[in-house]
Amino acid sequence: MSQPVISLDQVSFAFGTEHVLKNVSLDVQPHEFLGLIGPNGGGKSTLLRLILGLLPPQSGEVQVLGTSPRKAARQLGYVPQFARFARAFPISVEDVVLMGRLKRGRMLLPWRRRDRDSITPTLERLGIDHLRHKPVDALSGGQLQRVLIARALAAEPRILLLDEPTASVDRDGETTLFELFSELKREMTVMVISHDLGFISDYVDRVACLNKQLIMHPTEAVTADTINQLYGEQVQMVHHHH
Repeated sequence: MSQPVISLDQVSFAFGTEHVLKNVSLDVQPHEFLGLIGPNGGGKSTLLRLILGLLPPQSGEVQVLGTSPRKAARQLGYVPQFARFARAFPISVEDVVLMGRLKRGRMLLPWRRRDRDSITPTLERLGIDHLRHKPVDALSGGQLQRVLIARALAAEPRILLLDEPTASVDRDGETTLFELFSELKREMTVMVISHDLGFISDYVDRVACLNKQLIMHPTEAVTADTINQLYGEQVQMVHHHH
């Protein structure tokens, strides 16, 4: 088996006295599509922040692409659950997506034509090329989410991390995006947080169930009883076709 692109070994983390993660171990393989599920407060977003290098583990070790998360950061694409900028800021879709290329050394310089041309296939892939000159404050929630995904892909990442990427998208749009993520795993590793287990089971290779502690399952082994025993609550389960 090849070397994992993400490796967590006995990782724990707490905010003050509140433990969020307890002895979490996880290996994610190259080109794997991994689904991460769990209740609110179970540690999912914290786990992503550890992988991104935004938080240090308080015990245990995190490695990404064989090195520390901070050293690997430029090879990661990240889509947050909520946009972290003011929607009223006067910026276009094109400019938001181009932010994904800032690691290429264009911090204070005008964008080159080749930079603008380079994002066209990504905009087309997300179905938003017709919006490229629109201000972001004119977008719907679903359109903005696609823009954020395009921004992450503009970075040409080796690993794509998505935190509830379809929260503002209708079911048809959700299907389209997960089909895209399935295609993307040929090019990169994909890890997605979702609450809709039955839906993502159509697409992901494995499911990581996280409620402070982590249990891995192949998709076919996860049932409503498994989830209820793990979390003690109902989680959305719908029919899937595998």
